[in-house]
Amino acid sequence: MAEAPGKNRRKPQPLLSAPEMGNTPPQALEVEEAVLGAMLVLPSVVDQAIEELTPSCFYNEHHRMIFEAMVALNLKHEAIDLITVTERLRQDGNLETIGGPVVLTGMSMKVGAAVNIEYYFKILRQKSIQRDLIEASYTILKASFDESTNVDELVDLAQSKIFDAVKQDGKREVQTVGALLNDAISEIQRKQSEEGLSGVPSGFSSLDHVTMGWQRSDLIILAARPSVGKTAFALNIARNAAVDHNIPVAIFSLEMSSLQLVLRLMTTETGLPADKIKGGSKLEAYEWEQLEYRIKNLSKAPLYIDDTPSLPIMEFRNKAKMLVKQKGVRLIVVDYLQLMQGPPDLRGMREQEVAFISRTLKATAKELNIPIIALSQLSRNAVQRGGSAGKPMLSDLRESGAIEQDADIVIFIHRPDFVGLSENEADKEKTWVILAKHRNGATGDIMMLFKSDRVKFVEMDEALDIQAAGMAYESGMNSL
Repeated sequence: MAEAPGKNRRKPQPLLSAPEMGNTPPQALEVEEAVLGAMLVLPSVVDQAIEELTPSCFYNEHHRMIFEAMVALNLKHEAIDLITVTERLRQDGNLETIGGPVVLTGMSMKVGAAVNIEYYFKILRQKSIQRDLIEASYTILKASFDESTNVDELVDLAQSKIFDAVKQDGKREVQTVGALLNDAISEIQRKQSEEGLSGVPSGFSSLDHVTMGWQRSDLIILAARPSVGKTAFALNIARNAAVDHNIPVAIFSLEMSSLQLVLRLMTTETGLPADKIKGGSKLEAYEWEQLEYRIKNLSKAPLYIDDTPSLPIMEFRNKAKMLVKQKGVRLIVVDYLQLMQGPPDLRGMREQEVAFISRTLKATAKELNIPIIALSQLSRNAVQRGGSAGKPMLSDLRESGAIEQDADIVIFIHRPDFVGLSENEADKEKTWVILAKHRNGATGDIMMLFKSDRVKFVEMDEALDIQAAGMAYESGMNSL
C-alpha cells in the first residue's frame, strides 16, 4: 500500500559537531600529562617543547592553561618548576580551576623516558591536526548548506581551512650554514650541467639574459600607458612559451575577448598584416594556405584563455589553482590588474582594493610556485613630464604603491613616439623595454622594435630578418 503524502518521510537532520554527535575528538591525555610533567622537572625539555608545540596541541583545557603559564614564564626568562608554575597559575586565577597544586605534583611524577619526548611531541601534533581537520570539515559542511554562500568563496574557504589545518606540521628546522652551503654547491653544479634558462623563457634573448627566464613564485608587473603595446608584448611572451617550448600558459583577459586575443595571436603567428586578419581587406589564395599552414603549431599549443570580465581576485585564485593542478600550467598572464575586483568590503576604497589584489597575486604566485605576469596601467605623469624625462618611473604605477612593493620585477614598455620624442618616421617602431625593478638581478633598458601591423615585438638583431620577409611579401604581391 502506498504511503500517504507527507507520512513517514524522514526529516532533514541538523548539522552536528563531533562532540554533539557523541564522538570524542582525537586526544592523548596521558601523553599531555607526560609532556607537562617533563617540563616541570627537566629544564632541558622546556625550550624544545615550546618550540615544537602550541596551546592547541593540548586537548584538555586544564592542560592548555598549564602550558600557557609555562610559556608566559619562559617569555620572561623565569625558571619553570612546581613553585613558579603554581604561582603563575594563581596570578592568572587558574590554579583552583586546574585542581590546585596537587595536580601539578601528580604530573611531575608521570614523567616518561626523556628519550621518548620527541615521540610524545609528534603524537600531540598529530592529534591536534586531526582535531583541526574535523573542525575544518564541519565548517565547510555548514557553509556548503548555506544557500547564500558564493560558490567561489566556498571553494576558497575549503582550501584555506584544510591548508591551515595541516600547515602547522610543516615547520622548517633551523639549518646550519654548512648544510646550506652543500645545498648551494649542489644547485650550482646542477645549473652548470644544464644548458639554457632556469625559468620560463620569454622568447627574447636579451631579456632572458638578464632574468634567466621568469622565475618560480615571482610576480612580474608589465606596465605601460594605454595603446602602447603591453597586451601585444604579453601575448608574444605567452605564445613563445607555449608554442616554441610547449610550456602550459594561462591568460586571464579582463579587457579583450578570447576571440580578439586569438586573432592577435594568428596575426603574430602567420606574419600576415593585421588588416587582413581582421577582414579589412581580402586574403589571397596563397595567403589562405599560409594562414592554415602557420597556425598548426598554435592550434596544438597548451595555451588556455579565460576572458571573464571584472574577474574577482578570489575567483582568479581558485581558477589558477585548478589550472596548475589539472593542466600543469607554469606561467599565468593577467590582463590587466586594475580591472580585477577585490573583496566587497573594500569597494570604494580603491587604493586598498588594488593593494589587496596585488598582495593576492604575489601570494598566489608563491603558493603555486609559478611566475605570474600582471599587466598594469600607468598614470599620466610619464606623459605629462615629456622631454627626455618621458620614460616611466616606478612612482607612475597607477592607484597603489603596493604594486611596486609586491612585484619581484617591474617592466615598462616605452615608445618615444607615443610621447612625442621621435624625431623621424624610422624611429616610430623603436620601443624601450625597461627593467625598472629586478629584485634578484640587474635592471636596465632593452631596445626592441614593435611591428604593429603584425602585433609583434622583435629584437634589434631580428630586424633585418623581418625586413627581408617584408620584401619577399611585397615581391609576391607585385607578381600577381
